[in-house]
Amino acid sequence: MAYDIDMIKKVYSQMAERVNTAREVVGKPLSLSEKILYSHLWDGAAKEAYTRGKDYVNFSPDRIACQDATAQMALLQFMQAGKKNVAVPTTVHCDHLIQAKMGAAIDLQAANKTSSEVFDFLESVSNKYGIGFWKPGAGIIHQVVLENYAFPGGMMIGTDSHTVNAGGLGMVAIGVGGADAVDVMAGMPWELKFPKLIGVKLTGKLSGWTAAKDVILKVAGILTVKGGTGSIIEYFGEGARSMSATGKGTICNMGAEVGATTSTFGYDDSMDRYLRATSRADVADAAKEIAEHLTGDDEVYANPEQHFDEVIEINLSELKPHLNGPFTPDLATPISEMATKAKEGDWPINVDWGLIGSCTNSSYEDLTRAASIAKQAVDKKVKAKSDFGINPGSEQIRYTAERDGLLKIFEDLDATIFTNACGPCIGQWDRSDRKGDEKNTIVHSFNRNFSKRADGNPNTHAFVGSPEMVAAIAISGRLDFDPTRDKLMNEDGEEVMLDEPSGIELPSDGFAVEEDGYVPPNEDGSSVEIKVAEDSDRLQLLTPFEPWDGKNLTGAKLLIKAFGKCTTDHISMAGPWLRYRGHLDNISNNCLIGAINAYNKKTNFVKNQLTGEYDGVPAVQREYKKEGIPTVVVGDHNYGEGSSREHAAMEPRHLGVKVVLVKSFARIHETNLKKQGMLGITFDNEADYDLIQEDDTFNFIDLEDFAPDKQITVEIVHADGSKDTIKTNHTYNDTQIRWYKEGSALNLIKKENAA
Repeated sequence: MAYDIDMIKKVYSQMAERVNTAREVVGKPLSLSEKILYSHLWDGAAKEAYTRGKDYVNFSPDRIACQDATAQMALLQFMQAGKKNVAVPTTVHCDHLIQAKMGAAIDLQAANKTSSEVFDFLESVSNKYGIGFWKPGAGIIHQVVLENYAFPGGMMIGTDSHTVNAGGLGMVAIGVGGADAVDVMAGMPWELKFPKLIGVKLTGKLSGWTAAKDVILKVAGILTVKGGTGSIIEYFGEGARSMSATGKGTICNMGAEVGATTSTFGYDDSMDRYLRATSRADVADAAKEIAEHLTGDDEVYANPEQHFDEVIEINLSELKPHLNGPFTPDLATPISEMATKAKEGDWPINVDWGLIGSCTNSSYEDLTRAASIAKQAVDKKVKAKSDFGINPGSEQIRYTAERDGLLKIFEDLDATIFTNACGPCIGQWDRSDRKGDEKNTIVHSFNRNFSKRADGNPNTHAFVGSPEMVAAIAISGRLDFDPTRDKLMNEDGEEVMLDEPSGIELPSDGFAVEEDGYVPPNEDGSSVEIKVAEDSDRLQLLTPFEPWDGKNLTGAKLLIKAFGKCTTDHISMAGPWLRYRGHLDNISNNCLIGAINAYNKKTNFVKNQLTGEYDGVPAVQREYKKEGIPTVVVGDHNYGEGSSREHAAMEPRHLGVKVVLVKSFARIHETNLKKQGMLGITFDNEADYDLIQEDDTFNFIDLEDFAPDKQITVEIVHADGSKDTIKTNHTYNDTQIRWYKEGSALNLIKKENAA
């Protein structure tokens, strides 16, 4: 029986009525996304039609999932909410704090030793508040969710941007910051701007070297890293129905890389097969009874231009395999063009590592397709020229793959089987083959390839591809290798070609596992005591942020003007910094250290206006805080893209930054800033970014009149005494302005609970 089956049946029992009511209220056929959104309104059945991209709406998600790095801060906040138990089914998954180095057994043992304090904290908090806990080694959060919790037509939120992976089973699953999760854990509504809709019509069928991964690599090239912002991407058509559920999950997973709120597919036979294969026949049976409500209306898919804000059409039969990168996941290059592009870009041709796995591509089907290539290399006596690393998605996947001989195939190519965890995908990789900042190339089946992402080296050129393409390129050892036409030299001096990959959607003998790593919470956790040592450098109880004094903000200094791409990795790096995710003051020492200073093009080197000297960003900001001087961060387009980590908002807030002024925000980061009581605003005229000088002081002269849809005027005072006055915009509604006034959304929750 599935976890939380009663909750799922309750959702299904009211779905038909709510969808039909919404269709009447809206006055037109509904997409799947609209059906799920309208059936999860906080106030019940729809009473009005919402305007996409404009109206803020309160929703009631069905469940929450948290990974260990973000769960620490989320649960530290929830502990302040004054609740005895979580209001909706919630799970915590330990997958981020395990470093890939020697191999699964040794690496897991090391993680359990070095992070025992954090794991014990997370397990005890989970036990106290009725949260399901998945131990280190159990698997990557999104694969575990897909195998155990995702269900067609449901809505979930998760404290990781790749929560969207669950769209592979027809959910609206959305990545959020921890403060958003706390709202739902505390039994409060969750607010979201009603998304726009992008429809992707898939025709034809995948074949040969082209995989589901290539669909989203192609879409990323079309939409770019910000083209999906504020939108749900809904896939439909015969091509969509022809793909496996895990293939759909891969496509939805990387929707985060185009800024999409989430992505989803309509319910079909592949989802039914996957549910039954993962011991959830009860969910499959229940879904079949309301199948018509678990996909878009026929009229929507027949005339998509009338119902979506944007429509993209991709013929899977004509789609070619791609590699995306380096340094950004939207630089899409067909394999056939890589030789030319690599030469033009001066990208290192020799490939040092091929990495397969992560939450994006670690299913059984993924491993079988990659293994089919690896086995050919062994059989044809081709020695792999690159190192191999494999991260299975879950203990269930790992156990089944080992039983069926898949892992042995990789080991025959001298691959290292890492723990069932994120590993290199999020910078948890102790890479011994490279020293310093050497220029090099790696290929992987992950989702992100920002500078320094995998190994901390800004000169590692990382390229994203399907597992089978990663395997082929790693075997050849060359970035410009095209397996559809290029030959390899084997150990006997013979030229051989790799045949097209083949895969198995679901194991013929079923999935199996001895110990899945799940720890259920106590039925009554009231006696559980949570201890956080005062001298701990890993965990720190939170102190509430100060409320706004209601006055105009004046005399604010520029901390940094960020140049170009500034992701959450730049604002709050992962890698070794993950160890401090539960200690706000310690992790604040990485605040904006990856952002490029527009004035000297250096990282972590900004001017202290108090002394005239240059120093690291956190050090300079701590000086401003010590002197009680407010500060401003200025940024470019899509500021805060990437991970959902709310630390990128909490760290500047903790250190005394008051305002983030940019050309545009990524959705999750903008929300995180609002939740933490910061002022996140955008230039009305983007060219005003160029007016900002290194020694500037800012006065927000009409902040006292802060109100929805009302511009905020900023007076910029330059060092020579001259001034520029500019207009800025914001998207705060009445509730979000209350967060600002109270100092944070959490402060407001505590105030309302105490009333």
